[in-house]
Amino acid sequence: MKIRRGPSEPEVRKLLAEAELPASDLSPELLEHFFACGPADAPEGVVGLEIYGSVALLRSLAVVAERRGTGCGKALVAEIERHARSEDVTELYLLTTTAERFFARLGYGRLAREEAPEAIRRTQEFTSLCPSSSAFMVKVLSPALVVPSPGTGEE
Repeated sequence: MKIRRGPSEPEVRKLLAEAELPASDLSPELLEHFFACGPADAPEGVVGLEIYGSVALLRSLAVVAERRGTGCGKALVAEIERHARSEDVTELYLLTTTAERFFARLGYGRLAREEAPEAIRRTQEFTSLCPSSSAFMVKVLSPALVVPSPGTGEE
């Protein structure tokens, strides 16, 4: 499945609107950490990341209805986790009203909102865009595996 970085703002806004997810706080800086799956001219899913040092907020995972269950969502989450690791993120948080079971299957666990790091508590998603009834979840990211290049003699 083709995953690409940097979908356009109109593409992201369209998919988020269709999924009834908030988009009022999208900015060019935030969109730098968005990925899409599917054709460049008609993405079938998007996901984003807000980075705050070693913690980040996974946000806005949206997949068009006809592509759900095909692996697009899982591929996007895997890519955003890789991206988070490359940015030295060690804990990935999210809020969801509809996808708690999906994220639980991917290793995310429920957490009390009171346990959120201060940086996450200050996000618009946490303070105002997502209802207080949203499931708050976290995944501790293992460090990226460093695979030595062939012929380097490293083992």
